[in-house]
Amino acid sequence: MSNHDETPENRLRKELPEEVPADGASEVVEAPEEQRSELTGRQRLAKGLWPPRVTRAQLIVAVLLFGLGFGLAVQVASNSDGDSALRGARQEDLVRILDELDDRTQRLEDEKQGLEKQRDELENSSNQAEEARKQTVEKERQLGILAGTVAAQGPGITMTIDDMKGTVEADMLLDAIQELRAAGAEAIQVNGVRVVAGTYLTDSGNSVSVDGNKINAPYRFKVIGKPQDLEPALNIPGGVVQTLEKEQATVTIERSDKIVVDALRAAKRPDYARSSS
Repeated sequence: MSNHDETPENRLRKELPEEVPADGASEVVEAPEEQRSELTGRQRLAKGLWPPRVTRAQLIVAVLLFGLGFGLAVQVASNSDGDSALRGARQEDLVRILDELDDRTQRLEDEKQGLEKQRDELENSSNQAEEARKQTVEKERQLGILAGTVAAQGPGITMTIDDMKGTVEADMLLDAIQELRAAGAEAIQVNGVRVVAGTYLTDSGNSVSVDGNKINAPYRFKVIGKPQDLEPALNIPGGVVQTLEKEQATVTIERSDKIVVDALRAAKRPDYARSSS
């Protein structure tokens, strides 16, 4: 072919690469779509889950939820331990415990009503000064009984603990005092020593000391309060009587319409505190 046959169009065609077949173009386009399809499956899910991307807010929420769950677990465990002592109790013992709780609730309700009555009397009395004086005298008498500075008498119980083996310790007698207080005891005397709010008990050899006063067995409690509340409180399953009997001590409880608590405490004047009125 002559040089004249090499037209500008033919020369341009020789310089350009050959056209890519249609099938080849289809394959080049479809390959990325297959990869994208595969990434949207398990691999894309895996890449989305790992490594985990935790924000600061999510971390704080997780810590708070963990703390809440731990607290609930501890509360459930403590409740289970408290209830385990009652699981083996007899039906009559459970009824007695429920009655004691009802009695405590009733005592609190009576005390509330008494305070409300005093308030109403002060508000409605024509001679408020005289009424206030009467209530002050009555309150002083009540506080004197609680402080042990005046004698008291009334219905209650006498509990005697015989400790022939010498196994009764101070903490056991303290448990008895606390149980009696919870049952509504208003005045307590142990072997001639008046029990007050600040009373402490310590072991002293084979005996016990109450506020520094050494006492020996048998330990005799004279308690003023409602006998129907005091005695059942000591006899609840796992309570004071059963604990002492496990230590081979003998416990006897007698109800009485008149118990005299005459052991007194000297009124102590505070060194620094003064009335603000």
